[in-house]
Amino acid sequence: MKIITRDIPPRAAWALEQAGVHPLLARLYAARGILAKDELDDGLARLLPPSGMKGLQEAAVLLADSIAAGKKLCIVADYDCDGATACAVAIRGLKLLGARHLDYLVPDRVVDGYGLTPPISERVKQRGADLLITVDNGIASVEGVAAANALGLQVLVTDHHLPGPQLPDAAVIVNPNQPGCGFESKSIAGVGVMFYVLLALRSELRQRGVFDAQSQPKLDALLPLVALGTVADVVKLDSNNRRLVAQGLKRIRAGALPCGLAGLFTAAARDSKVATTFDFGFALGPRINAAGRLADMTLGIECLLTDDAARADELARALDTINRERRDIEGGMREQAMLIVDSLFDESEEPPPAICVFDPDFHEGVVGIVASRIKDKLHRPTFVFAASQAPGKEHELKGSGRSIPGFHLRDALDLVAKRHPGVLLRFGGHAMAAGCTVAEEHLDVFEQALAQVAHEWLDAPTLLRRLDTDGPLAAEYRRPDLVDTLHHEVWGQGFAPPVFSEEVEIISQRLVGEKHLQIKLRHQGQPVDGIWFGHTEPLPTRVKLAFRLDADEWQGVRRVRFLVEGAEF
Repeated sequence: MKIITRDIPPRAAWALEQAGVHPLLARLYAARGILAKDELDDGLARLLPPSGMKGLQEAAVLLADSIAAGKKLCIVADYDCDGATACAVAIRGLKLLGARHLDYLVPDRVVDGYGLTPPISERVKQRGADLLITVDNGIASVEGVAAANALGLQVLVTDHHLPGPQLPDAAVIVNPNQPGCGFESKSIAGVGVMFYVLLALRSELRQRGVFDAQSQPKLDALLPLVALGTVADVVKLDSNNRRLVAQGLKRIRAGALPCGLAGLFTAAARDSKVATTFDFGFALGPRINAAGRLADMTLGIECLLTDDAARADELARALDTINRERRDIEGGMREQAMLIVDSLFDESEEPPPAICVFDPDFHEGVVGIVASRIKDKLHRPTFVFAASQAPGKEHELKGSGRSIPGFHLRDALDLVAKRHPGVLLRFGGHAMAAGCTVAEEHLDVFEQALAQVAHEWLDAPTLLRRLDTDGPLAAEYRRPDLVDTLHHEVWGQGFAPPVFSEEVEIISQRLVGEKHLQIKLRHQGQPVDGIWFGHTEPLPTRVKLAFRLDADEWQGVRRVRFLVEGAEF
């Protein structure tokens, strides 16, 4: 591992500090590209205007006409946290704006696969819907939209994924990544797109005289859900996404949150009054995702939709139970996967340029998480496959992949598909995460083809794991109140949480729970506790550590401790 210190533009840091930003935060923000204090303004007025998003005005007219005509609207959601929050935002928001006939449907991960398929369109029609609205999916559903059109349904696609070579023939498409869309935030999540659709609809209804600026429904109540889905989907936190997340966090900390979210905070043993992006990504998000992985995402959506506190607590506890089961399954799969990976190369060798793992006992709902864990451990693009559980598709393998910086996973799949026609039955995704389906008999061909692309695209510097850090931590900033200040800010994908690095002296170290290294170290002359989760190898006496700041409490006294992220020696 190579520990790198980010460049800190001195003028930007100085300008932020002069504008009243805390010196430590000024340094951190400058290193992340913030040049002036007004960029830190997270007010709703600073959000990008809806007018820049292609298809938004047409979507607003379509929805306003449908509501006025008393038509039945059906949301087709996705089975991850972004899809679940987008569905809940759509249902809650459309109700606020006057829709009376609302329904939703979630594809089954196993039976239906991903996106709007012809059978799902048929089910929507059977439910008596007039307008089908996709959230967090649909941009690749050419056949599904065609089937809906043939059934006499109107289709509104709201999505954020990258489009394929052909767009679906929907009545309206809202997706900032579609050709010709000038909306600056290409990283907005599916839930964010749906929120913008509601903003546009409210504006259209205002123009029609349904309500005025004083009497219009307040959509800011939806922001906690927008914030959760945005962080959980690991989209880049550009300035617009950071504002959406900050606004959601403010409301949650003030106690203005749906009771389903409150129930999830309780189930996860987290305090919503000091909610952080970490809570979204590692506590609430996984509990909602677990429903889509192992059970039915309807559970997660119902938890986000209910206004009955007792029911919300019951659903949150059910999601927590499913998440525990998911962790058990994942743990067993990860161990088995690592045994397979270890058999691919000797300890003395470098790992192959890409990793591909399959076991007939793997559960397809957890392959993505296992791929992520292997990728983190070996720093290689990784695909993990499980046998399809869909009826009649037992010979198909469903794979989920995770990548490293410098290797665009969806583009790699596209190249594999071009070089080996017919090997990939389906594929899609982003730069860092993608999915595909192959026939079991073609797995070896896929593995070799992916390895070939990785061999061509990845050079030695890219394959060397590097950890970007913020350099040394001044001793005066090693305080619990500053830990709280840092935790309070919006960090995430593309706006990395602070990680400091410097050489320290290890005073003592021991294993706890058989898999975590607990250490006592000397930092700038003072003893500090630290822990390296999931690491068992002992450290030398002097070592360069990369660490995050945390605060723990012992006998009523709060102290700073270091959470080790990596070491260079």
